[in-house]
Amino acid sequence: MANRQMHLGAFLMTPGHHVAAWRHEDSANDAKEWLSAEYYVRLAQLAEKGLFDMVFFADHYADRTKREEDVSHSVTARLDPILLLSAMTYATSRIGLCATASTSFYEPYYLARAFGTIDHLSNGRAAWNVVTSGNAYEALNFSRDAHYDHSLRYERATESLKVTKKLWASWDEDAIVLDKEAGRFTDSSKVRTIDHEGHFFSVPGPLNIPRPVQGHPVIVQAGSSEPGKELAASSAEVIFTAWKTRKDAEVFYRDVKQRLVKYGRTVDDLKVMPGVMPIIGKTEEEAKEKAAHFRSLIPEEAGIRLLSGLLNFDLSGYPLDGPLPELPPVETNNGAKTRFELVTKLAKVENLTIRQLYQHIAGARGHREIYGTPEQIADQLQDWFENGAADGFNIMAPLLPDGLEAFIKKVIPILQERGLFRTSYEGTTLRDHLGLKKPHNAEVLQR
Repeated sequence: MANRQMHLGAFLMTPGHHVAAWRHEDSANDAKEWLSAEYYVRLAQLAEKGLFDMVFFADHYADRTKREEDVSHSVTARLDPILLLSAMTYATSRIGLCATASTSFYEPYYLARAFGTIDHLSNGRAAWNVVTSGNAYEALNFSRDAHYDHSLRYERATESLKVTKKLWASWDEDAIVLDKEAGRFTDSSKVRTIDHEGHFFSVPGPLNIPRPVQGHPVIVQAGSSEPGKELAASSAEVIFTAWKTRKDAEVFYRDVKQRLVKYGRTVDDLKVMPGVMPIIGKTEEEAKEKAAHFRSLIPEEAGIRLLSGLLNFDLSGYPLDGPLPELPPVETNNGAKTRFELVTKLAKVENLTIRQLYQHIAGARGHREIYGTPEQIADQLQDWFENGAADGFNIMAPLLPDGLEAFIKKVIPILQERGLFRTSYEGTTLRDHLGLKKPHNAEVLQR
């Protein structure tokens, strides 16, 4: 496609995406820095300076595992991402603001109100990353005896999305008339109930905030299982995904794009953005040395905890220099099935021990890691982008703010010179940046 440009998200996981970032000599020595509004505002401003489409925060609701001491060796302090977005709205003007929230534990009315509020405060820059959550301990923290079954989680997510979209559409754009003389604040004919009665939710509506600036916030989805791909094809506008090879990424890209047709959508209605962790050096050798240094900082306990979480299987007690034990089949895994398949496939293909496997995935947590000079990094992104594997990328800096700053200063100018990335923001909303249509209320309410 002529003049096609890649989209970039800045995946902000403090103090960096690498599991050992907190131990790096260039990381902050006072954890209070990661708990301040100023820190996150600076990161958002930095990403906006780099002309990123959006900043993105992942989230989870439990840090406990079967071994209580596991929390001792990795960063477990995570601020609420929706509240972080609200802090960023006043200090930025263009960059999109995306946070994760789970349909398994939050009610649609709250989600519609929270993200609708962010969209108003930011003048049209909000996005919601829809997840179903996969950690059984999360369910316990929300007063459930066990997590929903995997398929049931996606049924609930599908209905939750339907309800939130209808709530956002419960106000017409011109519903507020503010007629002081007549004493009318709104035109009541343009604010309607949704009267939803479903399997999981009963919501009359309407929402108690006006229609969001973007019609509704951009919907992001991060699952790559069969139910996840169907949810993305029917409802999402961006999909975050994780692939190690271009071949696997291409297969996924074609698959999810082909599914759009049956929902009356086009290939441009959904942007596919795999996660990538770039480690940049003056030479390829220097970049690899940086990667090796990060690996040397991984506490064994943190590596085992991370790998156990990705597999939804407790690996503590197994020999680190031996292979993965026999794991339950993926069909019985009630965690993140796609990540389970990705990690176990990597272990099998490369014949990795448990230690080698966690070292391999601890940086990008299952996403792709790339190393090299700025030119080599740009080459690798361009290769995937131009060969049907991605519409853009979620950039996962191994250390913040250093890694993000290095990417902005060294890689983005190369992408711009090649005509692959914007040189200025042309619009004001996140939908403008992503080239997404503004939804019409009538279409939403008819579904």
